[in-house]
Amino acid sequence: MLRTTNSSLNSPIIHALFGGTFDPIHYGHLRPVEALAKQVGLKQVILLPNHVPPHRPQPEASPQQRLAMVHLAVQDNPLFTVDTRELQRQTPSYTIETLKSFREEVGEQCPLAFIIGQDSLQSIHTWHCWAELLDICHLLVCSRPGYARQLATPEMQKWLEQHQIDTPASLSQKSHGYIYLAKTPLLDISATDIRQRHQQGLSCDDLLPPSIQNYIDSQNLYS
Repeated sequence: MLRTTNSSLNSPIIHALFGGTFDPIHYGHLRPVEALAKQVGLKQVILLPNHVPPHRPQPEASPQQRLAMVHLAVQDNPLFTVDTRELQRQTPSYTIETLKSFREEVGEQCPLAFIIGQDSLQSIHTWHCWAELLDICHLLVCSRPGYARQLATPEMQKWLEQHQIDTPASLSQKSHGYIYLAKTPLLDISATDIRQRHQQGLSCDDLLPPSIQNYIDSQNLYS
């Protein structure tokens, strides 16, 4: 059962979720979220490996392999925990459905946040039932290299400005409805690039944790 209050401070805990294919998980996932957690004061981030991502090509690694890599990546980092509910589905991993399930668990008053990148914010209007997201959670947005902070259309920019906040403390004062644009490290790392580098026999040591590199080698992934 998820805790809803911080007993030492007697204030609401922000339950923060971060989903992804994680094929493989890498520093471009982990380090911006760690920086975001410091800015916002997150005590824990729940990683949600996708089973069937609806907006991108299907993963090369199996669900079991991707889950194993996620566990290896965060095994010594108390900030992160892992939730497998999306991997247990046989249908597409629609964020809105996952958020609804978490909302049922934590109750209506607990702050719930979903972490995305600036790239996802730019295309969020293509997500399934995207307009309902802020009825359920806050959006915490990590910076991404090469993506503008301004949204593509006047309508989407107006939507952003209506919900954007500049003070992270506001996130714990309301259960949902805010967008916070964090200033996180601009790491130009992608899982696609890592897979391509592996196919070419190039080193990826600076792109992902050693435990993940070792696992990829042991499983003969992305070769």
